[in-house]
Amino acid sequence: MNPGMKAKPAEAPIALRELEKSDLPRLNAWRNDKTLLDALGNNFLFISSAVDEKWFEQYLKERDRVVRLSIVVKATGDHIGNVNFTAIHPINRSAEFSILIGEASCRGKGYGETATRQMLEHGFRDRGFNRIYLSVLEDNAAALRLYEKTGFKAEGVKRREIFKNGAFHDVVLMSILASEYSGAR
Repeated sequence: MNPGMKAKPAEAPIALRELEKSDLPRLNAWRNDKTLLDALGNNFLFISSAVDEKWFEQYLKERDRVVRLSIVVKATGDHIGNVNFTAIHPINRSAEFSILIGEASCRGKGYGETATRQMLEHGFRDRGFNRIYLSVLEDNAAALRLYEKTGFKAEGVKRREIFKNGAFHDVVLMSILASEYSGAR
């Protein structure tokens, strides 16, 4: 490379696109995977495909307050997870962030970090959010590392907030502000 030339940033291995009805069978399988849900803040419930279809129809009515995107591997076109902004508040310019890498074989490959960075870019640059926040189980070390690496800061702990597998678990509250976001990759 010639001195003074900037290196071209590597192309992201994943793309985000709006959740589609055709994604529901995969999403339903992930939402019924107890092992996967044990690491997340959601309680395990059996969810039928009919329930997910109603949930999707409700989402379509709330698109001004909710962003639901599918994470797709560019090389294969495979839908491997979802990333969301929910509870969008237009006055406070805030939103709650969540991510799910549903395909076990795709975890730990950097897709979650890339998707998180793309969502932060979308939230701060395109949507004009001032604050993006989340909650995460205290013992989900991989998620905590991801959120810290992408700029989220711990704000507090909800003690014994979630009941899973016969025990209560603490939940860490985290956020990132527009003034803290650099967009650096």
